[in-house]
Amino acid sequence: MGGYGFYVWGSYLVSFICIAGEIWILLNRQRTLQQYPGQRNELNMREKKNETTS
Repeated sequence: MGGYGFYVWGSYLVSFICIAGEIWILLNRQRTLQQYPGQRNELNMREKKNETTS
């Protein structure tokens, strides 16, 4: 890799950590919403309040 192996494999490692972190966050959010169904309605109401009309 012409002496750039550390940077190449380092970027792969950082990308893998970011993707794994995103998957973990999504699974955690899904688990939380399944445990507390009332929060889903609150979340939908907050999202509707944040929408802008044109």
